[in-house]
Amino acid sequence: MSRFVLIKAVLGPIMRLMFRPQVEGAEHIPGDGPVILAGNHLTFIDSMILPLVCDRQVFFIGKDEYVTGKGVKGRLMAWFFTGVGMIPVDRDGGRGGVAALMTGRRVLEDGRMFGIYPEGTRSPDGRLYRGRTGIARLTLMTGAPVVPFAMIGTDKIQPGGAGLPRPRRVTVRFGEAMEFSRYDGMDRDRYVLRAVTDSVMAEVMRLSGQEYVDMYATKAKEAA
Repeated sequence: MSRFVLIKAVLGPIMRLMFRPQVEGAEHIPGDGPVILAGNHLTFIDSMILPLVCDRQVFFIGKDEYVTGKGVKGRLMAWFFTGVGMIPVDRDGGRGGVAALMTGRRVLEDGRMFGIYPEGTRSPDGRLYRGRTGIARLTLMTGAPVVPFAMIGTDKIQPGGAGLPRPRRVTVRFGEAMEFSRYDGMDRDRYVLRAVTDSVMAEVMRLSGQEYVDMYATKAKEAA
């Protein structure tokens, strides 16, 4: 039994009891082959709920600090996140984005499912922010379809991303798969990359019902 299956078997019932997740549109996720899941990011717990509501294992990039913590809590976090599919990457510095992109490409070329938050960071205020174009480069480089998704209500579970989670119902909503083969070979065209990214974010906004802000979330945090 893989660690992913074990974690789902042990923690799945606990998570369902605490958060009673309502999953909509899961049939839009292909049963095999490379797939990109792209969605909004409200709080830390998004990355715990998403893998547990998907039948297929979701691989995703996470901060390396999630697996380098000390003590019992640090070891448990490392065991959980690496078990559900997190790939630790040092995203600081100029090479962080390239490392994350290449990691996602390898996952997809292996025929697996890769999860990504195009905003690049958690929303500072519950609104949906401009997507970064790494999502577009991934789908154009690999040909993998993009399944947009929305996390709804997770910000009420863990306001501000801190403290113990509060039992509360959440919804995970998946949209129809999007494919961009018409842009084949154009993964270096910045206008194409922006158009693809914006179309994905428009679907995420439709699914989530969030207000859209045409600026990067990191800029909003710096200005706060």
